[in-house]
Amino acid sequence: MDRTAQLIARPAEDTAVYDPAAPPGPPHLRAVHDGAVEVLESNWTGTSTVPSRRLYPHQWSWDSAFVAIGLRHVSPLRAQTELETLLAAQWGDGRVPHIVFNPSVPLDAYFPSPDFWRSSTAGRAAGAPRTVQTSGIVQPPVHALAAWLVHRADPGLSRARGFLARVYPQLAAWHRYLLHRRDHGGAGLVSVVHPWEQGMDNAPSWDAPLARVAPAPARSFRRADLDHGAAEDRPTDLDYGRYVRLATDYRDSGYADARGDFAVEDPSFNALLIASEHALARIARELGATATARHARAERLTAALVERLWDPAEGMFFCRDVHGSGGPVREHAVSGLVHGGGLIRERGVSGLVPLLLPDLPREVAAAVVRTLRGPHFGCGTTTRLVPSYDLLGEAFDPHRYWRGPAWFNTAWLLERGLRLHGHLADADALRRAALDTALTSDFAEYVDPYTGEACGATGFSWTAALTLDLLHQHTATDKGGDQG
Repeated sequence: MDRTAQLIARPAEDTAVYDPAAPPGPPHLRAVHDGAVEVLESNWTGTSTVPSRRLYPHQWSWDSAFVAIGLRHVSPLRAQTELETLLAAQWGDGRVPHIVFNPSVPLDAYFPSPDFWRSSTAGRAAGAPRTVQTSGIVQPPVHALAAWLVHRADPGLSRARGFLARVYPQLAAWHRYLLHRRDHGGAGLVSVVHPWEQGMDNAPSWDAPLARVAPAPARSFRRADLDHGAAEDRPTDLDYGRYVRLATDYRDSGYADARGDFAVEDPSFNALLIASEHALARIARELGATATARHARAERLTAALVERLWDPAEGMFFCRDVHGSGGPVREHAVSGLVHGGGLIRERGVSGLVPLLLPDLPREVAAAVVRTLRGPHFGCGTTTRLVPSYDLLGEAFDPHRYWRGPAWFNTAWLLERGLRLHGHLADADALRRAALDTALTSDFAEYVDPYTGEACGATGFSWTAALTLDLLHQHTATDKGGDQG
């Protein structure tokens, strides 16, 4: 029995037309499928999936959500287990930590390691678990959307195991934490308090707000990421020092959510929260509860997103620095930017991700698509996959992490948004490009947006998982209805 057959737990009941045992279409689709399955099998630990064995040897929060979305096609049971393992490390205040540490991995294999975060002691007041070590910050809340899609892959198995009934209270607590504890701007949107929380670690959007942060001394930490990735592809030492300083200060506060030096409303983070609010409404309805309040909250958050972060002149969303102009504002040593609050007018892929929202005003969705196709991102014209940053921006670098390379999770989100809003030809083209690039790059962490050249780690789990999801042809309700 081959690995594909071993992974198939039960067939999807109503979502998958694509049969992994006998995939349709050209033979190369079989190679794409088998390669993706092999990556997920090799990165499986028995209870969860690491993003990369060497570079990221623990469980990451939004990675596991994307992994579950792909795994549902070959093993709905394993997809459920992926999310359950992550949620088992949830804190008492509702936060889902961005890393759950594997105690069998040496401390020096990844930094910041458990002895830096000190979750069980520093996070005691916030309800950090005592039996597992985690980080203290969070990542984008795509988990409820993932849980709903996993349920839809095999509703019979999900109901038999009580999957949604068990995870729904945890997901609801997660959303309450974000909405009640992280509204630092006072307008309903969630603020991230560290660039790692948003997931696009060194995006140029962070340069200005990071300029307020004095970096930790270089001698105070050792970057394990440079053991496995080229320095020119990774965040700079200066920015890394600032990341460490922010995390240290947050830890030393007992992970209290008072507004600090760094507080930014990000369009992608909030869009994923809104999409997951719609998914929680679907889950509530499946469990026999009312969903009206959750749909209404998602609509209010969508309106706030447009009101706070949309720029009609630029045709995209921007981050908002909610720190304000109080206190010293210093020049950033890399970008030279000086900033004291308001919209951060750096064109990043985060500003396109709200396209996945079903209640986005029609004119806003149409403008986002024009921007996606235009010269700043070149989708369908000059680039193979959507770059993470403005092609014409001064900070653009096709190989440096989130300052230009294309990522497969953002391609998946934008493909979903294009299809939802009726741009089927654009969605199909982006899907084909992602499938081709995933195989030729050996399922790379990220790629050069022009050439598809692999960057970062290869055999990357969310690349493989979302490739599987794109291989499967979904019903109309799975593409649109699952979001709202």
